[in-house]
Amino acid sequence: MLLIGENLHIIAKKVSAAMSERDAAFLQKLAKDQAEAGMDYIDLNVGPARKDPEIMGWLVQVVQDVVDVPLALDSTNPEAIEAGLKVAKWPPLINSASGKQASKERTLPLAANYDCQVIVSVLNDQGIPADAEARAESIMDTVAYANDLGIDNERMWIDPILLPISVAQAGVVACMEFTEMLPDLLPGVKSTIGLSNISNGAPEELRPMLNRTYLVMLQRYGMHSAIVDAFDTDLKKLVRGELPDMVEIIHKVMDGELSDIKSLPPQAQDYAKTTRVLMGDILYSHTWLET
Repeated sequence: MLLIGENLHIIAKKVSAAMSERDAAFLQKLAKDQAEAGMDYIDLNVGPARKDPEIMGWLVQVVQDVVDVPLALDSTNPEAIEAGLKVAKWPPLINSASGKQASKERTLPLAANYDCQVIVSVLNDQGIPADAEARAESIMDTVAYANDLGIDNERMWIDPILLPISVAQAGVVACMEFTEMLPDLLPGVKSTIGLSNISNGAPEELRPMLNRTYLVMLQRYGMHSAIVDAFDTDLKKLVRGELPDMVEIIHKVMDGELSDIKSLPPQAQDYAKTTRVLMGDILYSHTWLET
């Protein structure tokens, strides 16, 4: 599984301040740290960048001066995306397009014109589809539109749009179901997901457990990549086969083969309980590990 580092994100106060002040040294160190942490891509998230779309171009130049890791240009503003595309030394990943008409007309053509790969989400003008089948219907339409622009399936990374488990537990299951059906639905496409979304709203100390467990589950369903915290060491170990005992516990719970959770060691219990919550077997609450 490919890992895309999420940490250069304008929502973080220090990152936002560094962008505003054009503090290249701070941003370069953060990019280098993510590269050294083993990220396959580094996401550059400048947000909407309505007042200053050229910030993306500056940021791309600053980061690519110090790392050779491929970049993902992350903004809802196609002007900002194009500012980055114009100065990129190698074709980056566009993050992201969607099925919304404005995105089809303004962002998808950038992937065609600059011959690069693009994340395409299931979002459409009606919002986020409710279940796996609705997500499939939405993405089929968007991919067909992209194909007509000359973007083949192999250049598209499909994002099912993950919402926090604290507000949309059924959607967590729908994303897994959608991921499993995707290879048959659209041969050649890749898949990706914004992993940290799942734990938004959960107590801060419990967020890594949700993130790590869900990524192992998605990996089993064939997820190609994920946007993750580059500095979560256990998360990286799990998906890279360095914690096989914990992965086996998660898989056994997924298969309904582990009923006596209380007989497990404490850490294994936590992964087992979290898997049950993510499967929808028990209702999510902030105290799920205490039951």
